[in-house]
Amino acid sequence: MRRADFTYELPEELIAQQPLPRRVASRLLSLRGDTGELTDLQFADLPGLLRPGDLLVLNDTRVVPARLSARKPTGGAVEIMLERVLSTARCRVLARPGKGLRTGLVLDLAGGARATVLGRVGDLFDLDFDAPVDEVFEAHGAMPLPPYIRRQAEGEDAERYQTVYARHAGAVAAPTAGLHFDEAMLGGLQQQGVALAFLTLHVGAGTFQPLRTDDVRDHRMHAERLQVGPELVAAVEACRARGGRVVAVGTTVVRGLETAARDGALVPFSGESALYIVPGFEFRVVDAMVTNFHLPESTLLLLVCAFAGREQVLTAYRHAVKSAYRFFSYGDAMFMTRRAAP
Repeated sequence: MRRADFTYELPEELIAQQPLPRRVASRLLSLRGDTGELTDLQFADLPGLLRPGDLLVLNDTRVVPARLSARKPTGGAVEIMLERVLSTARCRVLARPGKGLRTGLVLDLAGGARATVLGRVGDLFDLDFDAPVDEVFEAHGAMPLPPYIRRQAEGEDAERYQTVYARHAGAVAAPTAGLHFDEAMLGGLQQQGVALAFLTLHVGAGTFQPLRTDDVRDHRMHAERLQVGPELVAAVEACRARGGRVVAVGTTVVRGLETAARDGALVPFSGESALYIVPGFEFRVVDAMVTNFHLPESTLLLLVCAFAGREQVLTAYRHAVKSAYRFFSYGDAMFMTRRAAP
């Protein structure tokens, strides 16, 4: 499998730069994995695609203001993106530009704090702050909008680049499929007999890293913190018992559930997930998913191709481009069911 097998042409004007006025106002493209049938819908039509007895699984991670400006002793500007907090005063970050960030270098941070470079870990850097990491980012950080949104974060983003059910702080990117839901839709789904359950996967800065190997099987996935509790496992078992479908909201939920079922059965899980899903993967838990449109040659596009079939997904993407759907984090959504077994 080559990287070039997972690409498509996307006009830049289709990359959504702002959220729509209402969360549920997005469009929704439905793809039946068993037939390849495509249907153009509105996101408000999603309840009609779900059935009483289905289980909707959502990621309740909360995005932290993870983008922070800094300066080198020379005066050169550096932007750091929090990957994870390691201790009260230490963290791991993505730095741009990273050139020249040698061990022992002291950075002046926005707000007056300082950070010493402890060393490099792959594409990331470990820093030692002279103040509590959480407090510095909360007071002086900005919402970490993806690099393809070509504007600075605004006041509105603090609320709209966050799901309405976000609870556990730790993500540096939103689980964007969940951005389409508001409280009214979630309540209505429960009234029609769709159950809700949650896991927590803290999306890391690595989610923005492109495939760098020509053979996609050589790519190494970044690790992210994952919590799958016993109540979610019980909810999936109850869903199966009543004949319902497990519907994942977003690729993070797919990766979380399938990580916790890596040995065959879904069990509680707490730890790191570096699961890399490519075509040929055997899905054990997820039957359908809600997802946004993903970047060409990305691990997320590989995941949805594995789920609903590469040709069917790329045909759907070409249809979406032709129909002027809005792409990526603040864009429109897809609902897809799993492809038929070969």
